[in-house]
Amino acid sequence: MAITRIFDILPQLLEKYNKPNALAAKENGKWRTYSTQDFIDNVNNLSYGLHNLGLEREDKIAIIANNRPEWNFADFAIQQVGGVSVPIYPTISEHDLMFILNDAKIKYVFVSTKELFEKVKAVSATTTSIKGIYTFDKVDGAKSWLDLANEGKQNPKSKEIEAIKNSIQPNDLFSILYTSGTTGNPKGVMLSHNNLISNSLASQSLCPFKSEWKALSFLPLNHVYERMLSTLYFYVGISIYYAESIETIGDNLKEIKPEVFSTVPRLLEKVYDKIVAKGTEQTGIKKKLFFWALELGLKYELNGANGWWYEFQLKIANKLIFSKWREALGGNITAVVSGGAALQPRLARVFCAGKIMVLEGYGLTETSPVIAVNNFLPNGIKFGTVGTVIDKVTVKIAEDGEILVKGPNVMLGYYNRPDATAEAIDSDGWFHTGDIGVFIENRFLKITDRKKEIFKTSGGKYIAPLMIENKLKESPFIEQVLVIGENEKYASALVVPSFNYLKNYCVLKNIEYTSNEEIIKNPIIKARIIEEIEKTNNDLAQYEKIKRPELLPKEWTIDSNEMTPKLSLKRKVIMANNKSLVDKIFGA
Repeated sequence: MAITRIFDILPQLLEKYNKPNALAAKENGKWRTYSTQDFIDNVNNLSYGLHNLGLEREDKIAIIANNRPEWNFADFAIQQVGGVSVPIYPTISEHDLMFILNDAKIKYVFVSTKELFEKVKAVSATTTSIKGIYTFDKVDGAKSWLDLANEGKQNPKSKEIEAIKNSIQPNDLFSILYTSGTTGNPKGVMLSHNNLISNSLASQSLCPFKSEWKALSFLPLNHVYERMLSTLYFYVGISIYYAESIETIGDNLKEIKPEVFSTVPRLLEKVYDKIVAKGTEQTGIKKKLFFWALELGLKYELNGANGWWYEFQLKIANKLIFSKWREALGGNITAVVSGGAALQPRLARVFCAGKIMVLEGYGLTETSPVIAVNNFLPNGIKFGTVGTVIDKVTVKIAEDGEILVKGPNVMLGYYNRPDATAEAIDSDGWFHTGDIGVFIENRFLKITDRKKEIFKTSGGKYIAPLMIENKLKESPFIEQVLVIGENEKYASALVVPSFNYLKNYCVLKNIEYTSNEEIIKNPIIKARIIEEIEKTNNDLAQYEKIKRPELLPKEWTIDSNEMTPKLSLKRKVIMANNKSLVDKIFGA
């Protein structure tokens, strides 16, 4: 059967890949698995329950929950009754939650926990559309998803559900994903079944997926990145295990030994820093071997380009050192997919040297999401790029350098925002990404900056901050950085040091480390970080060079409202929060 709507995957999953562990999550400290039949039964029963509520086509239902099997039960059930799912970040602010519930006229909400139930209940008092809230956890005084599924089981409407499914077309709206921009209210991206299906099918041949594989999932399912990959995993029969939390990823990797997982560069950086910190703790020959292997890995080139002597040494390094890295990730990893932000090329090199293939890709919520990705096809990887454009998608670079996209993955438009849709998709059907890029070797796409983040100095010179920030973050001393200088005489930067790395550095140099606040005032540390910045300055044009940088004592986070949920920096918020430092830099 041709797969043209997302729910078409379920009967194929049963017919081709009937498994005892289609989905799994930890409950009370133990892994609970759901067979393919369990998965389908839960979806169908919940579909009947939703249908019995009197839902109409394209009614909107929100899912606000951590990654767990129930998330999929709700998602597929909503699809089967012709509803439109509206996934929302569990960490969303009350202001944005209120906006989305009202903008989409949400009728029902699925939430995971008591805290989210209370949050939605409080906010729903300001809406007129919400008819009910269902919880995944058992919450006193709340209706459970199981109650609704059991009601459906007692009163199955299989013929009615089949009729609804038969009436749904591939290009019908299936989900609205609200993107939390760095400014203003969120915009609802309308995606069709075909958007996500086409993206999954175009990605399936780019990695040697096998149905016996397991995937660890921890990036939010309400973001299109993990949701598309989940659709792909279901399509090729891969079992999905949900990590308990970000903190338990290391333990969960060792427990389930997955072959694949997706991540963001920020987490890979932390894994790398942790590995290097452990290497620093070694002594004698063990320490020497560790840093010998690390230096070797950082020089890695594909396809044996470094010659036989390098490859011979790399074999030894893999046996003695990198094998332990692979064990820390469970021992079975074939592929790690990285997206959401730029990956430092040195990380891609060193992990690939250690036979942990990190495949960096690129896309947006509006493109469902993949536009390009590094892959396992012959000559499919180039470090420092986001790979080759996927099948059936076309990319062209506009005169001003902006990346324009056409293809079956491009969204239907922004919900209730025809003005924003017309601005994003031109009259010729090209979606304007807002990213600046170039093609390397006429094949590999390289992102150089965000169009709206490029700024002009008072001398009239344009500066692309993202490119400079990515170069600066290649230093192990620098965790986060924001390049500034719009309408100023020169460029500067707010720098958050890598405090874990600094702690180890201070031990080696016998420097007292009392607190983050004190260490960034230490003249030796300041001079050392400026030395790192000068290394980057050597590769920059005169007008791009970073002058008078300032160090900050705390990381920017989602909780501090200085990062979006997909870990993009909120530049205006960071600038406002550090106004006195910015004024100091530019002599105001």
